[in-house]
Amino acid sequence: MSETRRAGDPELTTYRDVQLSPDFSELRRRFRRFVFPMTGLFLAWYFLYVLLADYATDFMSTRVFGNINVALLLGFGQFVSTFAITMIYVRWADKQIDPAAERMRRQIEGEDK
Repeated sequence: MSETRRAGDPELTTYRDVQLSPDFSELRRRFRRFVFPMTGLFLAWYFLYVLLADYATDFMSTRVFGNINVALLLGFGQFVSTFAITMIYVRWADKQIDPAAERMRRQIEGEDK
């Protein structure tokens, strides 16, 4: 990564070298391509729940069985989707992000020659 360092420029530290490296840019691109859409989907799902609770009270208060209504089931679905997204992210990061980040760490620390 030292090839990205400009001679005589004290502002470019190892941190800046890493930030300018193509490996880091690729890692950041991969991360953003997963996290931003997943965050958008979850926020849309969350706001849909809030909007339904506010504007579709008749629908949300529809009983499904016993004292369980649609609002309760959708609220439980918020928790389930949060845990599902977390599990999906952890599996994805283990395969896509962690190996590349580990390679970069070894390279930065000088272990990867």
